[in-house]
Amino acid sequence: MSIWTRITDALSALTAGESLSDVFANLRTPPERSVAFAIAVIALGAKMAKADGLVTRDEVAAFREVFTIPEGEEKNAGRLFNLARTDVAGFEDYAHKIKTMYGDDRTTPLSDLMEGLFHIALADGHYHPNEDAFLIRVAQIFGLPDAHFKRLRAQFVPDADRDPYDVLGVTADTPMADMRKAWRQLVRDTHPDQMMARGVPQEAVKMAEKKMIAINRAWDDINERHSV
Repeated sequence: MSIWTRITDALSALTAGESLSDVFANLRTPPERSVAFAIAVIALGAKMAKADGLVTRDEVAAFREVFTIPEGEEKNAGRLFNLARTDVAGFEDYAHKIKTMYGDDRTTPLSDLMEGLFHIALADGHYHPNEDAFLIRVAQIFGLPDAHFKRLRAQFVPDADRDPYDVLGVTADTPMADMRKAWRQLVRDTHPDQMMARGVPQEAVKMAEKKMIAINRAWDDINERHSV
């Protein structure tokens, strides 16, 4: 069964009077995590698409960069996007419900979700200050440390201060052996099999490509600095 068919089934609850934020509360078990991830990214992405004051075709099309949407399923993805965009609930309500949805073991899956949002924010080629403020607030609600958010921003935003140490989540005085461990752990965490095990849909794992490029580039840069 396609993930989009499962999303449609989940959204059928909306016709029974539930709000989209209520739907998050019903997607807590591991088998539903991939559906929960897709709904969360699209719902928060729809809210964020208005953060810079304009919903562009590029931002709507950005979901294709995060998810592989097969022909015939565009309507389901579009319906979800429009439901979230017009829902009276604010993005903070969504973020709190999503955090609760993931329970205690939430840091890594919520980090995966933030990566999807960075893809959407950058889809039109610009990282608007309002989008940055939006993502900072979502990360705060998710309980992600400031250093973690800074690392994600360094990995995905070309105009950010891409200090290679920030990308790997280390500092310049971290022992080289520990930097290597941090790099290897990030590479492992970014492997498609690991991502799918955490509940990231197979349709969305391609979003790890940019992250992997940034991680390896940072490691190469650090190696060059320490070999001088």
